[in-house]
Amino acid sequence: MTKTIFCVDDSTTVLLSLTAILAKAGYGAEKAASGEEGLNRLKGGLKPDLILTDLNMPGMNGIEFIRQVRQLPNLRFVPILFLTTESQQTKRAEAKAAGASGWLVKPVNGEELLNTIRLVIR
Repeated sequence: MTKTIFCVDDSTTVLLSLTAILAKAGYGAEKAASGEEGLNRLKGGLKPDLILTDLNMPGMNGIEFIRQVRQLPNLRFVPILFLTTESQQTKRAEAKAAGASGWLVKPVNGEELLNTIRLVIR
């Protein structure tokens, strides 16, 4: 069965790049352009095997998005990878406390992304 990865990022370029890498590797890719849109898709029944989210987005940021996702009972244990240009330890700690499973610093190359995904999706 194909694993579905849900990408949440306000950058169209990043979303296109991520979905292209994922599709080429045989994953199903869903996308949302904001934390709010992402949350609505998840509340509407989307059940991904992994979520990739940006930190800095207008409206709901990535940390708030993760906190909200972790409130949804059927998504409590879905791995969430943080994809961001930030690399400060404080942000990492905040993301981890919110429920993030891992952290990738942009720009991430395809191979690094796929290796990390393979580690967290079983």
